[in-house]
Amino acid sequence: MSFPKKGKFFPRENGYDGNGGHQTSGCFGDEIALALKRSLGDSRAGVKTVVAWTGANEKTVKNWFSGTYGPSGAHLIALARHSDEVLGTFLAMAGREDLMVAIKLAGAEKAISDLLDAVRRLGANDQTDQDS
Repeated sequence: MSFPKKGKFFPRENGYDGNGGHQTSGCFGDEIALALKRSLGDSRAGVKTVVAWTGANEKTVKNWFSGTYGPSGAHLIALARHSDEVLGTFLAMAGREDLMVAIKLAGAEKAISDLLDAVRRLGANDQTDQDS
C-alpha cells in the first residue's frame, strides 16, 4: 500500500471515498462499537479501560466506540480476551454462536463448582465449631 502524494486520506481500496468520508463494507465497526458500549458503557472511563487492555491510542479507541472504524486483528484479540461481549459479537459475526454457548456452559460449571467448594468449607467450619 502506498500513501497518496497529496492529502491526508488513504487510497480508496482501504475504504476511503477520497472526499474524507469512509465507505462501509459491512457492519463490523458498528457491531464492535455496540459490544464495547454494552460491556463498558459509553463513557470516558470505558475508553480508558480499552486503551489499557489494548495499548491502542485513545483517539483510535474513541473511533472504535463510535463505530467509525473497527479494531485490527491484534487489538480485536485483546478486546475478546477481556470482554465477553466483544467475544460473543465476534463469534456471532463468524457464525460460531455455538462456541459462545460452550464458553458460557464452562463458566457456569466453574461457578457451580466454586459454590459447592464454598458450601463444603462452610460445612467443615461448622463441624469444627461444634467439636470445640
